[in-house]
Amino acid sequence: MLGLLTPHRDVIAVDLPGHGESPPLQADGKEAVEVMADRLADLLSSLDLEQPHLGGNSLGGALALILAARGRGASATTLSPAGFFNNRAQYYYARGFFEFALISGRALAPVLPRLAQGKTGRALLMGGVVTRPTRLSPAQVQGDVTGIVRAADAVHAVLRTFQPFTMSIPDDVLVTICWGSKDRVLSSKNALVARERVPSARFRILPHCGHVPMSDDPELVARVLLEGSAGRH
Repeated sequence: MLGLLTPHRDVIAVDLPGHGESPPLQADGKEAVEVMADRLADLLSSLDLEQPHLGGNSLGGALALILAARGRGASATTLSPAGFFNNRAQYYYARGFFEFALISGRALAPVLPRLAQGKTGRALLMGGVVTRPTRLSPAQVQGDVTGIVRAADAVHAVLRTFQPFTMSIPDDVLVTICWGSKDRVLSSKNALVARERVPSARFRILPHCGHVPMSDDPELVARVLLEGSAGRH
């Protein structure tokens, strides 16, 4: 999807602390998401970026909103951001989903390459987060499953300490909150809570998209990100 954005924006794709090629997350007993936000703020400062346009999905969406609330973003465009659970049951469901993903990812590691080659295997591995898993390439499926397993320590730290989003975002920051209509991880009903807590935000439902809409409809998501970062209310 980056190819849809880079002709129009300078894009910085970040590996969150404890994810990808970033160093391990060192939370030291603090709330993991706040520590991640601190590290991202440090990164922005090191790049001389005071108020860039922010975007993120799920945990990344929560971090974009936190940074925007801290005054570190000109805009924040988020896709199914975490932190807007209707009730505790939804929180425990989402937590259980990711814990199961970690357990099953480890268990299936020996047969992951073979599973990813077939449509049934891709549906088994990715059907919980996207609505069109068979459209994903085997390499993308392997990368996604391997990536979350490698990030297990950071994911567990986030799940243990995660708190609802209740911060106030400055009125001059353009916020767009999007939700996949078929999100099976964070129900679109969470958007109702988000609307109450971030009343200044623009809201948009992404048709036929799951929890990771970038995979289901990259053109739509690119359009939403470009519109959200255009700097106009």
